[in-house]
Amino acid sequence: MSTMGNARWSKAWVSLLALVVTLFFAAAAAGAGEVILQLEWTPNTNHTGIYVALDKGWYQEAGLDVRVIAPGIDTNVLAVVASGRAHFGISAQEYVTSARVEGVPVVSVAAILQHNTSGFASIDRGITTAADFEGKRYGGWGYPIERAILQGMMQKDGASVDRVRFVTIPEGIDLLTLLRRDIDFTWIYYGWQGIEAELRGVELDIVMMSDYFDAVPDYYTPVLVTSEGLIEQDPDLVRAFVGATAKGYEYAARHPEEAAEILLKYAPENDPELVRRSQEWLSPKYIEDVPRFGEQKLEVWQAFGDWMYENGLISRPFDAAAAFTNEFLP
Repeated sequence: MSTMGNARWSKAWVSLLALVVTLFFAAAAAGAGEVILQLEWTPNTNHTGIYVALDKGWYQEAGLDVRVIAPGIDTNVLAVVASGRAHFGISAQEYVTSARVEGVPVVSVAAILQHNTSGFASIDRGITTAADFEGKRYGGWGYPIERAILQGMMQKDGASVDRVRFVTIPEGIDLLTLLRRDIDFTWIYYGWQGIEAELRGVELDIVMMSDYFDAVPDYYTPVLVTSEGLIEQDPDLVRAFVGATAKGYEYAARHPEEAAEILLKYAPENDPELVRRSQEWLSPKYIEDVPRFGEQKLEVWQAFGDWMYENGLISRPFDAAAAFTNEFLP
């Protein structure tokens, strides 16, 4: 058998093994009565609805004993969910797309935010449009998608990503310090890092991705994911969990002040003022332009998947319809 044939055979076995392990662990955990949710980052306002549902007892009312796990170093949420070590996880559309193309059996069951709230931030570098990225130092994490997104945005403005110097920055570094000293701009989520800058009295210039959705399609980030195996084996559990979670986010959307205090109760290590201000900014975005929390659209999944394929970020065309479902939303 050729090397390529061996690779395809190996991938097929990896996918099959992942599904078998998912079913085994999901069944064991379900039998024990505990439902595990793996976060992708330390608790923040992207996760508030989960903690609201915990605090209000809505998971318990649904017959679920939910345990929320914060990530360790280099935690791969989709691998954890696909292997059955967690029933659910928090991820993002671009990661789900890449994983599914590689045969990882994960499915998005709810969009936590309806629109991408990220942008590229700088401090006193004269950057007001993507064209201004030319000749500047971009501080990133070495992911191919970063260059592709910058390329799309810059091309719209008639500029070239080839004139950007890419600098890899370590995880957990203080971005505001780096922006003053070692880099010219970086990628942030405004609802957390942008608000943090405001509180620290730092005036950021931000080129928002939302201004370039005609060049780089909008996509869901973050999303709530589970495995194909759990959906097949225990759809009632999935429906109960998604329903209680949706109730938590709907409450947080209507009551940002109370929701912020609930998040601080479960994650007291956070800056209270940052949580409160971030929650005020983010709560209206949980249910934006849709009739209910979590709603996902095929055109959003398809457009961004096509864009990833066209830019060489995935190796084959993407089956968007299989990557998400609205079936379990209340």
